[in-house]
Amino acid sequence: MGRKRFRLGHDHGGRVTVRTVADIAGVSIASASRVLNGLGGSPELSARVRSAAERVGYVPNAIARSLQAQRTGLIGIAVPDIGNPIFIQMVRQAERVISDSGRQLLLHATKGDAAGEVELLRGLARRYVDGLILSTIKVTEAHHAILSQVAVPVVVTGQLLGDVPVDNVWADNTAGVQLAIEHFVQSGRRRIAFVNGPLDTIPGSVRDVAYRSSVAAAGLAVDDDLIENGDFTFAAGLDGTRRLLDRVRPDAILCGNDLIAAGTLHALLASGIRVPTEVAIIGMDNTALAELTFPRLTSVDLGGGERGRMAARMLLDRLETPDLPPRHESIVPFLAVRDTTVPNGDL
Repeated sequence: MGRKRFRLGHDHGGRVTVRTVADIAGVSIASASRVLNGLGGSPELSARVRSAAERVGYVPNAIARSLQAQRTGLIGIAVPDIGNPIFIQMVRQAERVISDSGRQLLLHATKGDAAGEVELLRGLARRYVDGLILSTIKVTEAHHAILSQVAVPVVVTGQLLGDVPVDNVWADNTAGVQLAIEHFVQSGRRRIAFVNGPLDTIPGSVRDVAYRSSVAAAGLAVDDDLIENGDFTFAAGLDGTRRLLDRVRPDAILCGNDLIAAGTLHALLASGIRVPTEVAIIGMDNTALAELTFPRLTSVDLGGGERGRMAARMLLDRLETPDLPPRHESIVPFLAVRDTTVPNGDL
């Protein structure tokens, strides 16, 4: 009396099925299947599933096991630059989630090559991984076409150009740039320059538009002499800032990422310009590099690690429940204020 009763699920031959085990263990069919086929799960989950299987005498279906064997237990993650601290943040957090699921993460560097990314997505038809996290900074129509028919689940980190039926997590670059410009203006800066990455990338173009609109909204003139476009690298920040200083003398510089900002800081200090007394600097991404510069770098946090964690979680959910509607999530940025905008002692 009072004992919980289960309606046992059977196939046409009257044999106990995975559904039976899942019902008794109180887990989803996908979770039970993963454990029973040796593809991972938490210790507590695995124990519950195995106990339920023993209780009902579950015997795996040979055909189902052969189909399940197509699962590799591997998840891919493709990023433009494995030397950029923002992608290191992303990969580390994604790896933690993937590892906890009993799978392994494979890293691929795309070098930001859009055509190469499309070929990578086409290659997923060979099913050498169970799913892919793609961090892309250039999105083409070819991306959209292949993402609509990709062979395994894909989660894109980065802004897409339109409605694509894939899970997507992205940083709100526009809000991040607005935070930076507002901080400069509130501290009395009026000639705000921008050393940006390439305009043929999504982050570069979105940040350029946001910079121009934010400067104008603050009642300041938008001056092309205050803008430099290059690459998302230290060297580009160094060279771009040198060119900028040859033309104008800003009192603040927004940088397209922390690597650019580190180059900008070097260029200013080498020119004998005091930071932040004469020129304030803000980077973007708030990577570990921001704490390593001297003075320490104020930076817009765009949630790189959180994007990696969310993308990995989305992908695992998709593998477990393929029919979920596509999810689109954005990260709310915040400004991490440090020494390059606030003099020592005023923090």
